[in-house]
Amino acid sequence: MFASRRALKLVAKKYPSVTTNGKRSISLLVNSNGLNEEQRMIQEAAMSFSETLLMPNAAEWDEKKHFPKDVIKEAADYGFAGIYVKEDVGGVNLGRKEASLIFEALSTGCVGTSAYISIHNMCAWMIDVYGNEDQRQKYLPSMTTFDLFGSYCLTEPNSGSDAIAMKSTAEDKGDYFLLNGEKAFISGAGDSDVFLVMAKTGEKEISCLIVDGDTEGLKFGKNETKMGWNVQPTRAVIFEDCKIPKENLLGSRGQGFKIAMSGLDGGRVNIASCSLGGAAFCLDTATEYIKTRKQFGKPLANFQYLQFKLAQMATDLEASRLMVRNAADMIDQNNEEKTMYCAMAKYFATEKCMDLVDYALQMHGGYGYLREYPIERYYRDLRVHRILEGTSEVMQLITSRNLLKD
Repeated sequence: MFASRRALKLVAKKYPSVTTNGKRSISLLVNSNGLNEEQRMIQEAAMSFSETLLMPNAAEWDEKKHFPKDVIKEAADYGFAGIYVKEDVGGVNLGRKEASLIFEALSTGCVGTSAYISIHNMCAWMIDVYGNEDQRQKYLPSMTTFDLFGSYCLTEPNSGSDAIAMKSTAEDKGDYFLLNGEKAFISGAGDSDVFLVMAKTGEKEISCLIVDGDTEGLKFGKNETKMGWNVQPTRAVIFEDCKIPKENLLGSRGQGFKIAMSGLDGGRVNIASCSLGGAAFCLDTATEYIKTRKQFGKPLANFQYLQFKLAQMATDLEASRLMVRNAADMIDQNNEEKTMYCAMAKYFATEKCMDLVDYALQMHGGYGYLREYPIERYYRDLRVHRILEGTSEVMQLITSRNLLKD
C-alpha cells in the first residue's frame, strides 16, 4: 500500500461517521460486498466527509447558489482532488472503482458538489495521462491540493452531442495558438483556474489546449439560473483572441477528440455514481418516512403497494450499482468494450435512479414538494445526469452501434 493511501486511513478518522441509534444514517448506501479492505476504508472516508461537511450544508448552499470552495479544498486532504492521478505529482493513484465509491458516497450529502469534484478529477487525469512532464509538474501538484480548480470545455452553444460540429478555432501563429470561440454550460467557470479546451486546429482536426484562468481575452457569461446543481457555477466561457502558448498543447495536435472521448468513459461512470448516491439517500429517507407517516390509522409501510414499490426501488438501485462498478472495472482493465459498458451503465443508472427519486418524492406526498424536505433538491440535482456527459439517447446509440458493428 502506497504512503498516500495509508494517509487515507488517518483522514478517515478525521470526521466520525454519523449514526442514529448505532445505525448508519444512510444504511442503504453502504454496500461493501465484494470490496477489499482498502476499498472499504476509502468508502468510509468518503461517507464520513459527506455526512460531516456536505449533508449539513447542502440545502443552504443550494438556496444561496454558493460554490463551497473552502469545503472542496478540505476534500483534498482525503486525496479526492487527484483520485486517479499518479503519486509523484500529489495524486493517490486509485482505480475507477474506488473513484466510483467516492463519488457515490459524496453524493449522499451533496450531489452538485460531488459532481464538480468528479469533473475536476477528469481534468487532472487528462493532464496526467496526456501531458508531458513539464505540464504535469506545472499543474498537477496544485490541482491535487485544490489550489487550482479545473474545468472541462467541450460543449458549445450549437453543438452538444455533436462535438465534431464545434466552431471554436485555435489558429497556429507560430509561437502560439490564437483561440477564438465559445463553450457552453461549463461547470466551475468563473471560479476555475485551469480550462481544458477542445478547439479546431484544422478543418477536420481537433486539439486540446490548457488555458490558464488569467489568460487575456478569456471571458465568462452570466451564472446560469438552473433547475439544480446550484452549488456550482455554470457559465459560458468565451475566448476572444486568446494567445495560448504552444507548450500548452495537451497531447499531440489533432488528438483532442480522442482525449475528450477517453475522458468521457470515466466521466460517465462518475456521473452515474453520483446518481447512485443521491438515489440511495432518497430511498433511505423514503423508507424511514413511510415507517412513521400514518394514514387511515396505520403506517404507510403497512400498505402492500408501497412495500412492492420499495422493493422495486431497492432492486433498481442495486442493479444500477452493479452495472456502474462493472463498467469502472472495465476501464481499469482497459477492456476493448469499455466504452459500450460505460454507456450502458450511465444510461441505466441515471434513468433508474431518477425514477427512484421521483417515487421517493411521491411517497412523501405534498411534503416531498416542499423545500424544507431534501427530496426535491435531489430530484432537481439528479435530473441533469440524463443529459450531461452524453444524453440517455446518445448512450443508447453508442450501445447499439457497438452491438451492430462488424
